[in-house]
Parts: sequence; structure tokens; C-alpha cells
Amino acid sequence: MKDTSGRDPLDCLLSPQSIAIIGVSNDFNKLNGRVMKFLLDKGYTGRIFPVNPKYDEVGGHRCSPTIGDIGETPDLAVISVPAKLVPDQLIAAGEAGVRAAIVFSSGFGEMGEEGREKEREVVEIAKRYDMRLCGPNTLGIINAFDGAFATFTQYGMGKTSPGPVGFVTQSGAFGTAIAALARKRGLGLGYFANTGNETDVTFADCLGKIVEDPRISTLAGYIEGVTDGPGLIHTARRAMELGKPLTVTKVGRTESGARAASSHTGALAGEDAVFDGITRQFGVIRARNEEHMLDIVDMSTTTACPEGRGVGIVTQSGGAGVLMSDRAEEVGLNVPQLSEPTVARLRQILPAFGAAGNPVDVTAQFIADPSMLKESVKAVLDDPEVHVAAVWLQLMDGFVDTLTETFRQLKEETTKPFVVSWVAAPEEGLQALRDLGICALRGAEPTIDAIAALVDWNEARQAWLADKSDATPPSALPAPGAGPVPTVRTAEMLADAGVPVARVGLATSADEAVALAEDIGWPVALKIESADILHKTEVGGVEIGLKDADALRAAYARIIEKAAKASPKARLDGVIVQQMGGGTVEMVIGLRRDPVFGPVVMVGMGGILIEVQKDVVFHRAPVTEAEAGRMLNALKGKVMLDGVRGAAPVDRGALCAMISAVSRFAVASEDWLEELDLNPVLAGPDGVIAVDCLLISEK
Repeated sequence: MKDTSGRDPLDCLLSPQSIAIIGVSNDFNKLNGRVMKFLLDKGYTGRIFPVNPKYDEVGGHRCSPTIGDIGETPDLAVISVPAKLVPDQLIAAGEAGVRAAIVFSSGFGEMGEEGREKEREVVEIAKRYDMRLCGPNTLGIINAFDGAFATFTQYGMGKTSPGPVGFVTQSGAFGTAIAALARKRGLGLGYFANTGNETDVTFADCLGKIVEDPRISTLAGYIEGVTDGPGLIHTARRAMELGKPLTVTKVGRTESGARAASSHTGALAGEDAVFDGITRQFGVIRARNEEHMLDIVDMSTTTACPEGRGVGIVTQSGGAGVLMSDRAEEVGLNVPQLSEPTVARLRQILPAFGAAGNPVDVTAQFIADPSMLKESVKAVLDDPEVHVAAVWLQLMDGFVDTLTETFRQLKEETTKPFVVSWVAAPEEGLQALRDLGICALRGAEPTIDAIAALVDWNEARQAWLADKSDATPPSALPAPGAGPVPTVRTAEMLADAGVPVARVGLATSADEAVALAEDIGWPVALKIESADILHKTEVGGVEIGLKDADALRAAYARIIEKAAKASPKARLDGVIVQQMGGGTVEMVIGLRRDPVFGPVVMVGMGGILIEVQKDVVFHRAPVTEAEAGRMLNALKGKVMLDGVRGAAPVDRGALCAMISAVSRFAVASEDWLEELDLNPVLAGPDGVIAVDCLLISEK
């Protein structure tokens, strides 16, 4: 989709070379006058076309009565008129050949069914003219590099120096607050984009364009709901390829959005659980809130990623050192014991009452001898187990120049990264360090949290780059028919896909069950087979460990009787005879076709408490065996896989291979799969096997 000049519509939106302002006012204090004011004030170098039949000129520029009267096609049309007038103005823009439009107006989908009908109308108009639409109900777009302020946000009223941060937000008001906080910290936003109702242009669309700008080194976003899962994944992958950290704050962490489902996988696949797993899979940093996000952004714009998890802590307060050490351990960083040569070196630097361990306490003595601080940090950074140093200070209003010079020298004389935690810092001190390209945050825990985020991101990126797979996707599998798929057929399909499953057979009589058991091998398990009974244990439809024909016949009769009594209307297809599995640890592996992200694979600690413990991880399918290993490492119960209380560790390689095979099955069945639940999967030192499976097809 190209305009007559060959420019991509999203380029016209985010980097417009000409802008038409429809509904412009010559009163720059009004909302519909702000775009013109900002373009003039910020030095926009492109062509400006005010449009309003009330004026002959606005801001020194000729004002056209309609967009069609301009005489050329603008890259971007900014529509600032009441909602009822938007359709006609969009049509006029489309007729003029405009490829991108921003609609500020509210009164659309956010207002209920009547508003949604209006919204559908404007979307249809935009599609009719191959025009990309940002909004409605949006604050618009800022490209600070080019002075293109197609917005009415009050953020534009202050200093808006461009910088290496690209920021996209689904919320206008909250996004403005974040932008204002970024400015207060001295962080330059190269781009600010508010996607509004996302009727067309999405969060992922904007971010996907911004990530390609070489002037941008860091990406950030505020998300309320994902409308384009594949697009977000594509952008996250691209950010990892380019080495640009992407940090997002997403609201909606509760399970209230989870739909009712037949399987454990479906029941646990709440929106946030899936979002969290998949974004982490592709290197997205999840920030708790706006301040945490900006801490990470601040650090990522100034500080090289540490090459490991070892943190050296240097403070002027023993208490602060303990606090930072505690937090480092909580977020998965290491506070290593310093080597004997490092300790000996520190003792030559520090006063006798200082602490030469890790954390290092330089005491207030460094104020009299600033080289003490510099040399202590250098000694810590030279330790082979330390990958980044965190320096804690407080106040120091009278020593800004001295500290600035100390940190300037430290940066010149070291190669490993260091960051500063400066509590109650004078503003001129923070600005001086920012001017030097040194990260200075305002608290102990925020500093450690930001370090951990960058370490996690770097590890995720390196693992992803090493594990990039261009494997041919599996061939599509034919749909088996809507509803629960019979157990025998499910087992056959999984086995064909390389998934180890217990041998099974369907018996419609006790004699058939005995024959099957003889073929499979004793002992066996019996399970009721019915499309109307998905949770077999709840109706007494499972008996295990049957060692001979007499026990089997008796169990067969009990299962049929209990199932018929518990579910008198259920159609009973017979009884499944199944191989008994070994293994020391119960796992669960599942699949679900997520409405936003597509096929996802779930791995977790299995058993009857799965929905209580919820120790599961979701990734977008397919996953490689290496990715499967990272999923296992993210589980709280991962220690169980290493063997506890004398048990042998499970065969992780076999388990990872199984997870990967199941994920490929998800891709092959994407057109029809609703859910797959393998619970339990028995994992042991000799391999893994699924001993219960539930597959549900949509067609």
C-alpha cells in the first residue's frame, strides 16, 4: 500500500513531510489550534497546510477551505473536528490521496454501541481509500527529530528535545504523564505515539516502524490490551536483532479475563499469563509501573549491558549496602564474594573502619579523599566475578563538582559498566552525570531492579540469537472433527508427531480389555471413554495399577457403573486400556490457540494441584529444545527436576524434546486446535511419557 510518492503510509504517519490540519483554529490556546502552534514552535521543516473555510491564513500559512483545495497531497491529515463531522473529512482526505490520518475526536467506540457504529463507519472509509488511520480518540503523534508535532497533548508545551527513546502508549492521559516524567528525568523522547482506539494503526504498527529508526536505541510502551499479537512478536524480535531493549508496562494482571475452558491449559491461560510468557520469550522487559519502566529506560540509554549477573556494591552506608544485597538476591543477581587479591587491594585504599567485602563501605571518609571512591569502584570492577558496579550516595549538595569529576575519571578508566544510586540528589548532580552518559537513579532498590532488567534482557537476547531457528514448519494436519477427539486417535496423532505417549486401546467389553492388557503388558490403567465426560477422575472413571485379568474385569465393571450413575445422559464409548508410566515428577504440557497470539504451548508442574499452584509458563509455538529448557528454568518447582530427597534427576533432554515436539504439533494443528492437555506427563531419569491426554478440536 503506497501513495503516489512511493512512501509507506506508516512513514507518512510517523515521519510526515507535509501535514494538513483539518479544523485548525487561529486561536492557539484552543485544542484545535495546538497542532499549528507546535509545528511552528518546534521548527517543523515540512510543509504545513491549515484547512478551515473560516480563515484565509493561519500562523502565516495560507488556509484552504477544504483539503482538496490545497493543490497537492499531504503526507498526513490531522483531523480536529467534532465526531459527527469526521466521516466527511475522512472522505475528503481519501479523495485527495492522503495515505495517513490522525483523528483526535472522541465519541466513538469508547462511548458504547452507538459510538462503535460510528467507529465502524470511519474504519470502512479509511479502508476504502487505502488510508492508515490513527485513532479516533487519540492524542496523536510526535516525531521530535523532525519537529512533527501532530498532537494536542500538553506535553508539547514544554521543552521536547529529541532523544534515543521511542515511546508508544495506548492511553493518552497516562502516556502524557509518563512523557512528562521522562522529560523531568532528562530523557529525550524521539517519538511519542498514542494509538487511541486502535481501529487500524496499532501499538505494534507504531513500534514496528520506530524500532527501525537508527536514532532510536531504546523502546518503551504502555499497554492496556494487545490487539495485534503477531505484530508485537515481530517487533520484539526485530528489537532483539537490532540490540534495542523494549520495556513495557501492561495493566490487567488479574485472571478476570480468563475464559472458562475444558482443560487445565485453557483454565490457566489468562490474558496476562500468556502475555507475560510470550513477551519474555521474545526479550520484552516487563516493568511493574511507569517509574520502574523509566528506570530501565534511563539505564539502557546510558549503560552497557552487564555481561553477567555479578554485582559489586560500593556505598557510603553499610545499611544501604545490605538493602541492595538483599534486593539483588531477590531478583536473581549475584553479590559475589570478592577475591583475595581484590580484598587486599581494597584494604590498601579504605580506612581501617571501612568494609572491604561485598558490599564495600567506603564510609564518609571519601569526602575528604575522593580518589578513595574512584579507586574502590575500580578495584571492585576489576574482580573477575563482578560484571557491574552499583555506587550508593546520599545528599552531597556541596560536592557536586567533586563527584562529577570523580565519576568522569571513573568512566574513562574502566571498561565494565557502573551505575549510581544517588538518594536525595541535587538536581545539578543528576544532570551533570546524565551529561556524562552515566546513569544516576534515586534509590537503592530501583537501581538494582534496573540492573536486573538489563541483565535479563541481555541473556534473553543472547540466547535467542544463538537459538534462532529457520526450521521448516510442519505440514498441516487434517481436522479430526469438532469436539473432544477420541483418546486412541489423539494418541496416534501425538505419536506420529514424535510425542511419547502411553500405549492405549479402546475396549467395549471386559474381554476386549483383558486382550488389550495382554498385548500392552501388565500392569495397566483403565479410564472411561466418553466425549461427555472430560474429567474422568471426578466420576470415578479411572483405576490404575491393575495387574491381572480378575482385577481388570472387576475394575471395568466398577468404572462403567460409576460413570453411568454420575452422568446418566453421557454417551459411554467404552473403556480405555492404557500402559502404566514410570517417572518421578509429574509435569503438564498443554496447547491452546490464543485469540491474540495464536498457538501457545504451556509447561508446568503437573498433578492435581496445578490450578491451585499455577506454576506454569506459556510461550508462542513452536519452541526449540533450548527454548523449552528456558521454560523449565522459569518454573518455581524446577528444583524437582534435579532430584530431591535422593531421587534421580529427570532426563531434561527428553523432556525438552517432548515440549518442542508438542509445540510443533500446535503449529501443524493451528487451523483447528482449541486445546490440548497432557496431564500428567511422567518425567524420570529414563525418559518421559504422557499418560493422560485431552484434545479438543474446533472443527
